[in-house]
Amino acid sequence: MSDNQLSDLYTTIDEAAAAIASDVTEWRHHLHQNPELSNREEETERYILDRLAEFGIEEVTSGIAGHGIAAWIRGNGDSDGDSRTILLRADTDALPVKENSGEDFASEKVDKDYPGGPFPVAHACGHDTHIAMLLGASKVLQDLREELNGDILLVFQPAEEGPPAGEPGGADLMVKEMEEQGFFDPAPTMAFGIHIVPAPVGAIAYARGIQNAASETVKITIVGEQVHGSTPWQGVDPMPAVGDVLSNIGQIYRQVDVKERFSISLGHIVDQGRFNIIGNQVEIWGTVRSLTTDVMEDVNERIARYVSNLATAHGCEGTVEFFDDIPPVVNAPEWLDATLPTYERVADGKPVFEIPPSMGYDDVSEFIARFGGVYALLGGQNFTFTADGGVENTEGDSRGMVPNHSPKFYVNDDALTYGVRLHAQVAVDHLMGELNAEAKGTEEEATES
Repeated sequence: MSDNQLSDLYTTIDEAAAAIASDVTEWRHHLHQNPELSNREEETERYILDRLAEFGIEEVTSGIAGHGIAAWIRGNGDSDGDSRTILLRADTDALPVKENSGEDFASEKVDKDYPGGPFPVAHACGHDTHIAMLLGASKVLQDLREELNGDILLVFQPAEEGPPAGEPGGADLMVKEMEEQGFFDPAPTMAFGIHIVPAPVGAIAYARGIQNAASETVKITIVGEQVHGSTPWQGVDPMPAVGDVLSNIGQIYRQVDVKERFSISLGHIVDQGRFNIIGNQVEIWGTVRSLTTDVMEDVNERIARYVSNLATAHGCEGTVEFFDDIPPVVNAPEWLDATLPTYERVADGKPVFEIPPSMGYDDVSEFIARFGGVYALLGGQNFTFTADGGVENTEGDSRGMVPNHSPKFYVNDDALTYGVRLHAQVAVDHLMGELNAEAKGTEEEATES
């Protein structure tokens, strides 16, 4: 395809994205008002299936890893001899957050049946926008399929935020089930996704190498001996041991090289008992995050040693379990350099800028580590960056920069068209041979770079 033909294709994408902007906004608002927690995305799945059917996309499989969807758009253009397939991914679950965004389409939903609930539910991490943007790109690319040299694998993934304790779910399970069902034979030649972030509308951020931390869920169990609250000496109270674990675990930060970034967050405690009973067992739940596997393993060993020794000092038994391990998101330099021209073209003068690695995790890493590719961070909020690195709110909107997972998190609908264009143009560039790299997004390669 000549440069002029490719330029015409970009123009067609941009015009098509603009033409469906109101539809994409409508989809986003519906999803925002009807959020569903991890592994419970039933209505979300149904809504996506309805839209794909409207677009004429027929090769669709649902029910993957719970409520995940995979769908094919088959290109029919003249091939240059290389067969390419790009995987475009969006996550679909919401968070147990009571929304306070001020939007007239804010969620008021409460899930009364979710384990540990009832919980208010909101799309406080922007997954509603992720779905809407990929749906928009699906419509655009389906209409252009006769001109595409290769295939597009659409993936709508549930449970990115993590399934309830004891339930499987998320990208790891989706990859396994998709492989069993033959989706990766032949394998995609690139994976791509977008996450909405607190940056100016249309800006695109990225990290070179490791972009998001690896993460594991940690479950600490302290077991004592249950007894009546009036006679604590007749049993073994696990609570003092729990207190020591919570207060002393922070000492691990003094034992690991200050240059190594990691975090331990213990955010949920479950006591099996009531106010007048000294219970038998207490569970502490949290996450451990690190930018490298070596540091993660070191920190995990230290946590296990602390828990065991502190529990023993109180006459209790302490055990630690680590699970739901998620690898880091890595933008391998070869893939990133190949993608940056597309970022610049789509941003159209908005900032495209490098950021340091984030301690937040995202299991899109399961796809990128396997197939190569990159993960874009798309700005969606009403502010601009000042020359000195500060933030200046957009006139008439005092909300400014609000982080993901906040009850006040918001996204300007104007960002949606940028996301539709970004998905579609990355797909076209890869399928047409303009965007390609041999590197895979592994932690080892990122470290070597």
